[in-house]
Amino acid sequence: MADVFRSLNLLETLKESIEHNKLSEVKDAVEDLLISRINLAVIGDRGDEKATFINSLRGLSSGDDGAAPSQSPVAPEEVAGYPSPKHPDFRMWDLPPVPSTSPFKPEGYMDRVKFARYNAVFIMFNQAPLPNSVAVFLEARSQQRQTVYFILLASEKATEKNLEEERKASLEVLTSQGVALPKVYLVRPSTLEKFDFPGLLEDMGRDLPEIRAHALLLALPTLTATLVTQKKEAFKALVWAAASLSGGVSAIPVPFVASMVDSSVAVRILSKAQISLCLDDESVERLARQRGMEPTGLKVLRTCVLSVEVTKGEVKRRLAAAEKDLAAVSSKLVEMAMPRHARSASRSFTAMLQALNGAIDEMAADAEKLVAAVIKEGK
Repeated sequence: MADVFRSLNLLETLKESIEHNKLSEVKDAVEDLLISRINLAVIGDRGDEKATFINSLRGLSSGDDGAAPSQSPVAPEEVAGYPSPKHPDFRMWDLPPVPSTSPFKPEGYMDRVKFARYNAVFIMFNQAPLPNSVAVFLEARSQQRQTVYFILLASEKATEKNLEEERKASLEVLTSQGVALPKVYLVRPSTLEKFDFPGLLEDMGRDLPEIRAHALLLALPTLTATLVTQKKEAFKALVWAAASLSGGVSAIPVPFVASMVDSSVAVRILSKAQISLCLDDESVERLARQRGMEPTGLKVLRTCVLSVEVTKGEVKRRLAAAEKDLAAVSSKLVEMAMPRHARSASRSFTAMLQALNGAIDEMAADAEKLVAAVIKEGK
């Protein structure tokens, strides 16, 4: 996909592509966001903490189906892959530790683990990064790979003072080995919402190509209220793109357009939103289990029917209601929102935009209530 998606706001990027008639790029963007195609790799010693990190990023606990085990099922020098059960094209890769042998050629290790295929790589350690791991980082930077990050694991027993001392010592090690402006993120695998993981996500959002950053965003569990808001805005950009392709633009010869008119596309988007916002029964039950809460206490917080179940009947009802309400929508507002070539198109653009954005708002509000309840319980 063209680098048009890099560095611009997602919605503005999609609008720009539509205005320049790059509908194939918009189609690709919609598809990538819907399937969340992204690969993340973790380098470090295998064990409980690494497995917990891999599982937490996929919204799983150690006892869940598909969870990464503490004892890796593959040989020490091999790579193990773990797809997300809810987003199969989002995969975590457990890479073997960087060998401590000397002399060491980082290119050989990187070729062996297929380093280039990962969108981002985390180098994980407990006290200080090892010299050969730093060599891998420096080699990646020499290849213009910006999405490689050092993670200092925050143990449950360590005090914040001790952790800050360990971070300071790690930064000194990195500086002494030639890393310019080093950065080390404190992460507690069992509670990613604490310490530096939210900040790490922000940095990844800036470093990754934009469409990959949003694909990751939509695949992650809803760890914080900020993530819920970011997901909501990403889905609204996705809705705009889908509505633009469906909005009576049938004169444009793109095979994807015809299918977009059907309500099944709206169902697909809202189904993705339900899963991404962790509102489906399975996700809510798993969250309750992870935090030691009663599932029923969380389930009752879902007041939008689409949070509980996305059905074609409900989506069609909302689209039909939006069609009826179009008379109340300012024509100027419609003109500002629609791409130039579609301003004389049918009402399907506005109907889809209005119906799906309203649904996304309701579902995001339910997700915020779940996050607030979990945070309150944690305190």
